[in-house]
Amino acid sequence: MRQASESIGISAFDPLMEDDFLPLLHSFFPDGQAGGTLEIGITQEDDGNVKARTTLIPTSGDIRTAEDTVVLDPEDIEIEGGASDPGAERRALRKEVARAVYLQIVKITGRKLPWGMLTGVRPTKLVLDRMDKGLGMHASYLIDRFCVTQEKAVLAVRVARKENELLDSLDYRSGFSLYVGIPFCPSICNYCTFGSHPLSRFGDYVEPYLEALGREIAETSKLMTKRLDCVYVGGGTPTILTPKQLEQLISRIRENFDMKDVREFCVEAGRPDSITKEKLEVLRDCGVTRISINPQSMVERTLRTIGRAHTPEQIVEAFETARSCGFDNINADLIAGLSGETPEDFRYTLSRIGELAPESLTIHTLAHKRAARLNTNPEMYEGLEATGVPEMVSMGAAWASEHGLEPYYLYRQKNMTESLENIGYSLPGRECLYNVLIMEERQMILALGAGASSKFVRDCAERFERVENVKSVKDYVERIDEMIERKRAYIEEYKIRV
Repeated sequence: MRQASESIGISAFDPLMEDDFLPLLHSFFPDGQAGGTLEIGITQEDDGNVKARTTLIPTSGDIRTAEDTVVLDPEDIEIEGGASDPGAERRALRKEVARAVYLQIVKITGRKLPWGMLTGVRPTKLVLDRMDKGLGMHASYLIDRFCVTQEKAVLAVRVARKENELLDSLDYRSGFSLYVGIPFCPSICNYCTFGSHPLSRFGDYVEPYLEALGREIAETSKLMTKRLDCVYVGGGTPTILTPKQLEQLISRIRENFDMKDVREFCVEAGRPDSITKEKLEVLRDCGVTRISINPQSMVERTLRTIGRAHTPEQIVEAFETARSCGFDNINADLIAGLSGETPEDFRYTLSRIGELAPESLTIHTLAHKRAARLNTNPEMYEGLEATGVPEMVSMGAAWASEHGLEPYYLYRQKNMTESLENIGYSLPGRECLYNVLIMEERQMILALGAGASSKFVRDCAERFERVENVKSVKDYVERIDEMIERKRAYIEEYKIRV
C-alpha cells in the first residue's frame, strides 16, 4: 500500500500505477486531506480484466464507493506507439486506469479539475504532437481522453496553434538557445523557491559569481557549433547588478557567442526597485530587445505581505523609464492567488497594468511550493488565503482579449492553486520565442549559472535530458570547473550535435 498522505492510500498490482496516482491526488487534495480516508485499489483478475475501486470513508456520513472494470481500446495502444513498441500496452493501460480513478473521485467528491486527469507541465504538448501527426479533433481528444473541461481544452488548442505558427517560423532543430542565470534578489518573496539569494546575505559573492559565470560562458561557447537563436538572462533579478557589471556580463556573452542570427535577447528586469535609467541604457546599448518588469500585484498591502520592498508607484516609474530609453517590448508578470488578495484586488491590478500597456502579460497562478516561506512559516499568513482565484484567471483572459493580447504559451506546475495554469499573452509579433522553445522542448537549451539546467536533445530529437548546475552560489563558484566539465563530458559521451 502506497501512502499519498496519512488519509490517502493506494494499492495496485503495477507499482507504476501507484506513482501515476500521486500527482493526481495532490491536484485533488493539495493539503493531503480527503475529508476522511480515501482508499484506491487496482487489481488484475484471472481473466486479465483490471478493476479499479475507490472508497471514501468520511469522518461523518455514509461510505462512498465507485468501481469500474477497465477495458483497453486497441486504438489507445496505437496512439501510445503501436505493436512495435513493447511498452505501449502497459502505458496505455496505466492511462486508462488513471482515467477511471479520476472519474471515480469526481463521482465520490462531486468535484472536477479544470485540466482533468492531466498532471504534467505541458498540456499543449499533447496537441502539438497530434498536429505533427496530422491528426484532428484536438479539443475533443483532450475532453474525451483526459476529462479536460471544454474551456481549458479550447485554450490549449488555441495556444498550441499559436506555438505551432511561431515554431514554423524558425528552423529550431538547427539552432540552440542560451540561458544565463543571475541568482540574486533584493529580497525573497514568500512564494519563491527559485535559486535566489538575498543580496543582504550574499552580496560578497556577486563578483566571484560573475567571474565564475564568465568562465562558464567562455568555455561552453567553445563547445557550440549550432546557430544561436535566443538569449535569455533570468534570475533571480539580473538588474540587481550594477551598470558596470551588467555591461561586462552582456559583453562577455557577445564576445563568446556568435550573435548575428539571434532572434531575441531578453533580460528580466523583474524588480522595479532594482531598475535605474543607467542600467536600462546599458541593456539597450548592449542590444537587449525585450525586458520583463514584474509587478506581481499593484496592491501595496500585497507587496508588503509577500516580501517585496517596492511600491506600485515604483512599478509605474520603471515602465516610464524603460519607455524613455526606447524599449518597445516589455512583459509584465502577475500572480493570481497572492496572500490576502481577492478578485477585486486583481481587477484593480489589471486596471493599473492597462495604463502601462505592456506588449505581453504573463499571468501565473500561485503554486504552493514546499520550501517557500508561505509553507515553511504558515502561521505568518494565517487568515490571508486568497479567494476567487479562478475568477482572477478568467479576468486576466478577458483583460488580454480586450487589449489585443493573444495567448501564446502555457504551462503548469505542481500544487497550483485550484489546479490551474500559467499563461502568457502577447500582442501579435511580440511573443517571447524562448518561452515557447523551452516549454515545448523543441530545441536544445544551454543553461549557465547557479541552478541552471541545460537540456540536450538525444535520439533524433525524441528525448531531452538535463545536465544541471549546483544551486548554491558558494558551491557554483568553488566547483565551476566541474560545472563546465559536466556539459563537455555529456556532449562527448552521447555524441550530441551542438
